[in-house]
Amino acid sequence: MAGLIDFGDEEEVRSYLENLHVEYSYQCFKEKDPEGGLAADLKAAYKSFLKSCEKGGKKSVNACHSVGLLAHDGRVNDDKPDPVVARDYYTKACDGNFAPSCFNLSVIYLQGAAGVPKDMNRALKYSLKGCELGHIWACANASRMYKLGDGVEKNDDKAEDLKNRAKQLHKEQKEASSSLTFGE
Repeated sequence: MAGLIDFGDEEEVRSYLENLHVEYSYQCFKEKDPEGGLAADLKAAYKSFLKSCEKGGKKSVNACHSVGLLAHDGRVNDDKPDPVVARDYYTKACDGNFAPSCFNLSVIYLQGAAGVPKDMNRALKYSLKGCELGHIWACANASRMYKLGDGVEKNDDKAEDLKNRAKQLHKEQKEASSSLTFGE
């Protein structure tokens, strides 16, 4: 079932999702296998995301972020996370102004990982960019770094400004989600 799907073709995607539903429903409910075929599909998805990311275009930053996620958690590599590959693809997506990738980069640099040393300057840089792009947790991380002087000169005013930005983003997000009505 897994293969390269043209996600620009609505009918092809609809057919794929219907088949996916049937296959997983059968495996989950009849065979009592909740993961039925998941690993193979993740590997196919990884290849598709990688191809889309490298090709470029409107949706490529989303694809680059997805490559980063799958490399970061390791599920496509026999449960062996690859933080270097994750960093590289998060960087591509962040450079394309994809806020979640900027946040994920900041976390990698805050903590450090195999092949990616802890780097508080980069952690702050990517937290600030993620915040600028509207990521609540990126604002919170940058605020905390300034508040504690963690890798940056302590600055209570900047910390407070960033904390207020996070609160404002949270409020806007809450208001937007409460105004949505199903079917509209």
